[in-house]
Amino acid sequence: MSDRAAASAVAAVNELSRLRWKPQDIAVGAALGVACGLVFWAFDFAYTPVSSLLSAILPGLMSLFHGFWYFSGPLALLILRKPGAAVYVNLVGALAEALIGNRFSVVSILIAALLEGISADIPFAIARYRKFNLPLSVASGAFTALTYGLYLLFFYFQGVAPFSPRGIVHMISEMISGVLVAGVMSWFLYLAIGRTGVLDRLASGRDLPGRKTVDA
Repeated sequence: MSDRAAASAVAAVNELSRLRWKPQDIAVGAALGVACGLVFWAFDFAYTPVSSLLSAILPGLMSLFHGFWYFSGPLALLILRKPGAAVYVNLVGALAEALIGNRFSVVSILIAALLEGISADIPFAIARYRKFNLPLSVASGAFTALTYGLYLLFFYFQGVAPFSPRGIVHMISEMISGVLVAGVMSWFLYLAIGRTGVLDRLASGRDLPGRKTVDA
């Protein structure tokens, strides 16, 4: 085997090792999923009166708060840095939310968790899970909002045309929420969690931006 072939083989092994799920990833992901599930459950109660108020002001405006259901995907990828992290954490969170009990059916919660998780994963997958930064977090949140916003528009909101005033306001609100809440908020939430030291055994904790400054 030539030196180049040997180097390529070593690089391939290192890449597989980097992306392989370890027991600590599974454990941290499960804990994160349960925590996000509790957030979803609590947000369900706040969303109903707030959405009614916003809908009365301008139909479709309530989608400004949907990012609070999307943030778990980008946050999971920033912390775990593994393929499928968003799907895993979302499913655990959805099951935790369903076990506690809410106004949505289990099937609808699981569909949402899968769709949002897959959508959140795609921008990081395109980057081959090599970069974990604010722009990718924003892209992940925005893509989640885009795909799930369209899902709501075509399969959940009955009688709302895509280019109707409500449809346009809904999608604009979705994108704003996806960028600011699911994208930007998740990034700063990751930084806050990392600075507590609980992620030190993970790559996301060791590579925390500004770690040297914080530790000094």
